[in-house]
Amino acid sequence: MISDDGVRMPKQIDEALRITSSVLSARFDGYSFAFAAGSIIRGEGTENSDIDLVVVFDKLDRAWRESFVEDGLPFEAFVHDPETLTWFFERDLKTGHPIIVHMVASGRIIGPGQENGRTWQSHAAQLLKDGPPELARQELDALKYQITDLLDDLCGERSGAELRAIASQLYRPLADLMLLGRGTWSGKGKWIPRLLKQLNNELFEAFDAGFKHAAEGRAGELLRLTESELARKGGRYFDGDRREAPLDARKTSAVPG
Repeated sequence: MISDDGVRMPKQIDEALRITSSVLSARFDGYSFAFAAGSIIRGEGTENSDIDLVVVFDKLDRAWRESFVEDGLPFEAFVHDPETLTWFFERDLKTGHPIIVHMVASGRIIGPGQENGRTWQSHAAQLLKDGPPELARQELDALKYQITDLLDDLCGERSGAELRAIASQLYRPLADLMLLGRGTWSGKGKWIPRLLKQLNNELFEAFDAGFKHAAEGRAGELLRLTESELARKGGRYFDGDRREAPLDARKTSAVPG
């Protein structure tokens, strides 16, 4: 099969798109357009891969997410109308992890409203190209505080099990500091090493080696990397940290008096 842009698609993609089109017609009657994304659609799927599906209606009462299996293919569907999709776009952009934005930007457009789909896809691609907003002072301080706290834990005498537990907690915030702190989008799970490698292979290798060796009970490289990354943003942060609870964070006391 050859796509609209003239690119020959592997059989796996062709079959996945055929099943996806059937799923959309059967389960999402009246939808306007959809984006099929993920490793299967890129022709890189494994037996454990699923298809990410962003389905857009003209109007819904509320957005929802659902998972299901059809013809042996697992799907994770995110169902929206333009207003709910805009809300989730903005939420993901604020966190620095533009997951659904990436699905829309990279997905195959399916459905009767493909012109609107292309408009959304161009919008998503531009948002990704623009990069994340600079970390606000409060967000940066919160991130540095979390990393500093974990760094202090790493510095002590720890068993291998404790080192692995601390390192696992450090993995994502340190990645956020390294990626968002350099003006590029961050991610979650398997996307973290991919994004670091894309940004700077040397940086990725230092990150990967640091966590690999920490898991083996040797935290020295990870300590040095973490100190270095904190230093880029002013160093460790503890003294002066203050976070206020919301004014409505109160309930009638369960204890009299």
